[in-house]
Amino acid sequence: ETLQRIVSTLVNKNDEIHNFIDMLNHTISNVQVNSSNAISELDEEFDGLYSVLHEMKGSMANTIQQEEARKIQALQDQLSQCSCALESSEELLELAVQSLDIKNPVELLEVENIDCVVTVASAFRLSLKPKVSDSMTHMMVDFALEKRMLQAVKFLPVPKAPEIDVAACLVADNCITISWRMPEEDSRIDHFVLEYRKTNFDGLPRLKGEQRWELVDYIKATQYTLSGLKFDTKYMNLRVQACNKAVAGEYSDPVTLETKAFVFGLDSTSSHLNLKVEDTYVEWDPTGGKGQEKIKGKENKNSNTVSPKRSTNSPRASARGGRDRFAGESYTVLGDTAVESGQHYWEVRAQKDCKSYSVGVTYRNPGKFDQLGKTNSSWCIHINNWLQTTFSAKHNNKAKTLDIPVPDRIGVYCDFDGGKLSFYNANSKALLHTFRTKFTQPLLPGFMIWCGGLTVSTGLQVPSAVKTLQKSENGLGGSTSSLNNVA
Repeated sequence: ETLQRIVSTLVNKNDEIHNFIDMLNHTISNVQVNSSNAISELDEEFDGLYSVLHEMKGSMANTIQQEEARKIQALQDQLSQCSCALESSEELLELAVQSLDIKNPVELLEVENIDCVVTVASAFRLSLKPKVSDSMTHMMVDFALEKRMLQAVKFLPVPKAPEIDVAACLVADNCITISWRMPEEDSRIDHFVLEYRKTNFDGLPRLKGEQRWELVDYIKATQYTLSGLKFDTKYMNLRVQACNKAVAGEYSDPVTLETKAFVFGLDSTSSHLNLKVEDTYVEWDPTGGKGQEKIKGKENKNSNTVSPKRSTNSPRASARGGRDRFAGESYTVLGDTAVESGQHYWEVRAQKDCKSYSVGVTYRNPGKFDQLGKTNSSWCIHINNWLQTTFSAKHNNKAKTLDIPVPDRIGVYCDFDGGKLSFYNANSKALLHTFRTKFTQPLLPGFMIWCGGLTVSTGLQVPSAVKTLQKSENGLGGSTSSLNNVA
C-alpha cells in the first residue's frame, strides 16, 4: 500500500511536471509572438512619428518659400518705382542742361518754370531704403528641446494598480457606486476597466466555485455606478485596472461589498390548479389546470422521493411545508421563502387585462380555501377591474377602500420586527397603505390572480425613498389604517 501511494504520488508529480513543461513551451511561444507584435507596433509608432515630422518639414518649408516670395515681390515693386523715377529724373536733367546754353532772353522766358517741374519730380519723393530686410533669421528653428524629448522616449510604463476607496463606495437602490484613485499622478492613463462578480462569500475572492468576472471597459472617470442589478447573492467582488494606450496595469486589491436582499420564487407545487407558475411569473390558466393534473398525479405517486434540486433542508423547502394546493375560489400562489426577521422589499406588476388580483403576505400553512385578506393571518391590497376599478386594503375579512389611482407596479415593504406592512407606488414611491401589527409567525409573500398575469421582482433592496418615508412615518407616530390588528 505504501509503495502504491508512492507510485501514485510520483505519477501525479510527473503529470504536473509534464503540464508545467507544456506551459513553459507555450509561454516561450507567446513571448516570441508578443515580441514580434511589439516590434510591429514600434515600427508603426516610429513610422507615424516620421510621417508627422515629414509633414511638419513640408509645412515649414512652404512657409519659408511664401516669406521669400513676399519679400522679393516687395523689393521688385520698389525697384520698378526707382527705375521709373530715375528715367524721369534723367529727362529733367537733360532739359536743365540744355536751358543753361540759351542766350536769348525771350527763349529763356519760355523755360523759366523748369524749377517748379524739378521740385515736384518723383525722384525727390522716393525713399532710398529697402522696404524689407534680406534677413531670414525669423524663419529659423531650434529643435534642441524636441531632440532631448525624443532622446528621452522610453517604453510606456505599466500603470500602477488603482486603490479602491471603500469609504466612498455606496450600495443603495440596487445600484453600486464604486470610487477609486491612483496611488500617484499618472497623466498617461487613458481609461479604467471595472470587473465585478456576485458571490456568497465575505472577504477575499475564492479560487474555486466563483462566478466569472463581468467587465465594464473604457471608463474615463475614477467613479462608476452599476445599476439595474438583481441582488440575488449576499456580496459582490469588485476590482479596477488602469490602462494607458499601450498596456494594462495590475488589478486593484478586490473589495467585497454586501448586497443582501430578499430573494424568493413562486411555489408552484401548492398553487391553485387554475394558475400556471414559472419562477416569478403567475398566470391565470383558462383550462382549469387540466394540463397539470397528470403532473400532480406524478407528484403524488413520487411523494416519498425528494428532488435533488430541492433538498428538504433548504429554507425554501421548509417554507413550503407539505400542505395541499389551494382550491375553490382561492386562486392563490405563495412565495417559497419565508420572512422571519428584518426589512424586505419586492415589487409586483400586473398585466393590463388582469380582472382581479391581490398582493400581500400570510402566515404559513393557510387553509387551501382561504383567500388573502379574508383571514386574521393574512394582509393584502386588492384590485378589482371587473365592471369598475376598485382598490382596497383587506385584513380579517374587512376592507378599506383606497381612493387613489392604481399604479401599474406595486412595491411591498415588510418590516417583520417593526410589525409594518406597507404598499407603495413602485414608480413614484408614494405610500398607498400601511398595516401595523405584531407578526407572531414567519410570513410568506402571497398573490391572488384571476384572469391575466402577475410578474414578481425579487432580489431588491429597500429603496432609499421608502426608508426615508418610513423614518418620517415613524416620527409622526399613530396609525395609518383602520384595519390594523395587533395579534
